[in-house]
Amino acid sequence: MRLLALTVFLLLAPAAAWAAELVPLTITTEKGAAHSFQVEIAQTADERAQGLMYRTELGEDRGMLFLFPRRERIAMWMRNTEIPLDMLFIADDGRVTQIHERAVPHSEAIISSRRRVRYVLELPGGTSERLGLAPGALVTSEAMR
Repeated sequence: MRLLALTVFLLLAPAAAWAAELVPLTITTEKGAAHSFQVEIAQTADERAQGLMYRTELGEDRGMLFLFPRRERIAMWMRNTEIPLDMLFIADDGRVTQIHERAVPHSEAIISSRRRVRYVLELPGGTSERLGLAPGALVTSEAMR
């Protein structure tokens, strides 16, 4: 019976992450254009480790915001991630410091911040180019404290 329960949990675990509560987030470019998103929050170590793994789609106005307890150099990868992503590395003050565009699905190459940051925002691959996002843009959300 335990094996059956574990099997059901493992099969449903990736799908359960899809039901996460969405939080509003805005990215304002240095030219003043504001872009609204609804994002899931990855705050615990387990949530950050799971990230957007196993997702087969992500709406163009959706994403995931990774919250870290303190500023640090962040290392990400795309293992078990099915869709290309843009990764925005964000400082304490909400300013984007670096963007890694179109991270390759399933790649185990390390994508790291060049400096210590507090947040990482993952968006569908190509979003940064489509919206003209660049370092210096301001990210605001009630989730960022």
